[in-house]
Amino acid sequence: MTREDPETRVPFNLSAHMLWIGERTRNIGGAHVEYFRGIANPVGVKIGGGAVAAEIAELVRILNPARERGKVVLITRLGAKNVEAELPGLIEAVRGARTPVLWCCDPMHGNTVRSASGLKTRHMRDISRELELTVAIHAGHRSRLGGVHLEMTGSDVTECAGTGVSADQIPLRYETYCDPRLNATQSMELAHQLSGFLAEP
Repeated sequence: MTREDPETRVPFNLSAHMLWIGERTRNIGGAHVEYFRGIANPVGVKIGGGAVAAEIAELVRILNPARERGKVVLITRLGAKNVEAELPGLIEAVRGARTPVLWCCDPMHGNTVRSASGLKTRHMRDISRELELTVAIHAGHRSRLGGVHLEMTGSDVTECAGTGVSADQIPLRYETYCDPRLNATQSMELAHQLSGFLAEP
């Protein structure tokens, strides 16, 4: 699905609206990075807990040697327990690379746990807390959160706990084939919370 654009003569991947490199596939010497640095698409990079800040800064330089705005989206998925310790160092290291990025937060994946019934789940408390801390840390480091990645559905599922779903209700309407999603009520609640975080001075 990679084709050369007839006007610009540069290669684009035409298979998706947003391509991204996963937490486990962003090795600087790996095939995924080699492929992504050769296409003109904007690209996302998932960053989980334990990421080495200097490596992320180097990866940004490799993926965007021309320092184009909008080329690289860094998607942090650190978890509520790790964000205060790890995000400041990532922001400063990437700033030192002198290459523009768009910062995005995925507050879902870093907060995945197993319920008492053994199902993968997330708690609204942790998702909200990671968002709140991420917004505040960016503001404190003269940076800006430019996007949020959520997994949600309009269906009345019980895959994530909180906001009307207790831990023992998780198995009741657990319909996902992969990761647990926010239901409609939880999604709206989180959107309202996020608007409040962004409005804080």
